[in-house]
Amino acid sequence: MRAYERFPLTGVEAFFYFVVREHGRAVAVLPVSLLRGVDPIGHLRPRYPVSAGDRGLLSHVWHCYDAWLPGAPHTAAVTSAVIGEMRALAAELGADWYGFINVPHTSPLRDALIAEGFPAEHIEYRFTVDLRGMTSADDYIAGARPRGRANLRRNGRRALEAGVTIRVMDTGEGDLMEVAELCAATTARHGTGAFYPPGLFADFVGALGDRACLVEVREDAKLVGVAVCLRDQTRFHAWACGVDYDTRANYSPYPILYTESVAQALREGRLVLEGGRSNHAFKLKHGLSPLPLDACLLHV
Repeated sequence: MRAYERFPLTGVEAFFYFVVREHGRAVAVLPVSLLRGVDPIGHLRPRYPVSAGDRGLLSHVWHCYDAWLPGAPHTAAVTSAVIGEMRALAAELGADWYGFINVPHTSPLRDALIAEGFPAEHIEYRFTVDLRGMTSADDYIAGARPRGRANLRRNGRRALEAGVTIRVMDTGEGDLMEVAELCAATTARHGTGAFYPPGLFADFVGALGDRACLVEVREDAKLVGVAVCLRDQTRFHAWACGVDYDTRANYSPYPILYTESVAQALREGRLVLEGGRSNHAFKLKHGLSPLPLDACLLHV
């Protein structure tokens, strides 16, 4: 959160932090942001009548795909308290919308928001791999669908034959502008290149320190694939990826990035690989499980 405040990747006007206390003791917290252009990647427009210039007071930020109330022991009561404060602050700031984005569909938070009068509209899926019981990336490959399993093995073999190098490194060891430009170019293929503005993105990743690492795939000196990965206590997040498909040999760097991300997660003893949002066909075929995400928004 400190890194995102210094280098916000979207049009954030202000950050706020709610703290819910019970007899003076903090029992829940919630980061929120006031955003110019409430829908930077187009997830809301098919479900809500938002316009390009709308401002919204939203849970956390769009680059976080996991909305929840950290520490909440009684979700319904805590959610009610937070919603009242969010509504009041949104009105004070002149926002058009307020609420939560990227809420897991099966979560108690979603149920509590619905009880508070919010709609819950499906906006996207995020994808995960349960690493419990796995000892190596071979276990992950074995769990993919047959065509996905064959694709992972084929791409790994062809990359090896082409002399490709795969390296996991600290963010301080990488060329972060090169990484950022490849991530932005990749998302631009899908119309959301502005989601990773290269200069800000490089600074943000650099500010994460050891909470992040890079997985790089190179042909000689050329960067053909990169994953910016985040860590928490139990999960390893393949958070942002960039891929150059103009490779010398007949292989794709993308499945190689996922295989190596799983391998690194296992080396670090994480229980879950978070594979981010979108790219459904690839992720379903290659052993990732979908988790539907909702947006719960109301007009101010």
